[in-house]
Amino acid sequence: MDFLLQPWPWYIAGPSIALILFLNIFFGKKFGVSSNLETMCSALGASKWSSYFNIKLSEKQWGLVFVLGIALGGFVSSTYLTQQEGIALSTETVKELSDLGFHNADQNGMVPPELFGSNSWHSPKTILLLIVAGFCIGFGSRYAGGCTSGHAITGLSSFQLPSLVAVIGFFIGGLTMIWLLFPLIF
Repeated sequence: MDFLLQPWPWYIAGPSIALILFLNIFFGKKFGVSSNLETMCSALGASKWSSYFNIKLSEKQWGLVFVLGIALGGFVSSTYLTQQEGIALSTETVKELSDLGFHNADQNGMVPPELFGSNSWHSPKTILLLIVAGFCIGFGSRYAGGCTSGHAITGLSSFQLPSLVAVIGFFIGGLTMIWLLFPLIF
C-alpha cells in the first residue's frame, strides 16, 4: 500500500505514460479530455440543434469511458489513497498566499477553502471568478483544438507543431496569471 501512497518514480510513471500513448496512437485514438465534451453533447442530442454534433458515436464512445475512469480514479485516489499530512510548501509561499488572503495554504488539501469552501459561495466575487475562469478554460481548450493534457502529452509525443505552440502558450498564460493577474484579483 505504501507504493500507491508515495509519488511514483520517473522510471515507472514515464514509461507507463509512454505505453498508454503508444497504444492510443497504435489504435488510432486521441488522448485528451476536451474532445469528449463533443461526444457527450452528441450523445445527449445536441445534433438536433447543430450539425457540428453529427458524429459517429460508436467511434467515440471509448472517450466517455476514459473520462469516467478519470472521475473514478480521482475519487478513489482522494478518498482512499491520500495521505493525511499537509502539502509541503515553503514558508515564503505560505507567507505570500497569506498576504493574498489564503490563510490555510499549509493545511490538508489541495484546494483553498477561500475559493472552494462552503462559505465561498456567499461571495459574488468568487462566483463570478469561477464562472469567468470556467468560460476561459472551456473556450480556450476549444479554440486551441484541445486541452493541456491533449496537447502536452499526446501532441508533443507525436511531434505536432501546433501542440508545441499551444503548450508554449499555456506556459505563458499560466505565468501571466500567477505573476500579474492573480495578485490583482486577490
